[in-house]
Amino acid sequence: MAKTTRVCHLLLRVLAFGATLSSIIVMATSHETVSFFTVSLEAKYTHSSAFKYFVIANSVVAVYGFLVLFLPSGSSLSQFVIFFDMVFTLLLTSSVSAALAMAYVGKKGNSYAGWLPLCGQVPKFCHQVTGALASGFIALVIYIILLFHSIYSIYLFFK
Repeated sequence: MAKTTRVCHLLLRVLAFGATLSSIIVMATSHETVSFFTVSLEAKYTHSSAFKYFVIANSVVAVYGFLVLFLPSGSSLSQFVIFFDMVFTLLLTSSVSAALAMAYVGKKGNSYAGWLPLCGQVPKFCHQVTGALASGFIALVIYIILLFHSIYSIYLFFK
């Protein structure tokens, strides 16, 4: 039973690392330039602080996820994993939320603020951002499952 749990936990960690890494790659490569007569419109993830925060937060979580993969299960550092899982789950939640809000404004605009929708002009950029957000959301769900799994493991330990 313990070995099956350990393998499942390791598989979830590998999937979480892959999801965060893919969201970083997809968001970091999102770029599109469109020209209208003499006016040029360039869309990059670096033009939005929310998208930059998304990439930075996912990078931090990916490095953490990679390092935890090599942490022995019996070490004294493994006791802190549940705390760091909670911190990085919250970090992922905030970064996905901020990037999702910015993507919504890019897709729908905001008539009250006078912001026009951007996705009609740069659809490739918007599709890449959507893919990165989907991958980031998958990573978030996996980290929530990992957090619940860790809490349950500690509950069983003290029971």
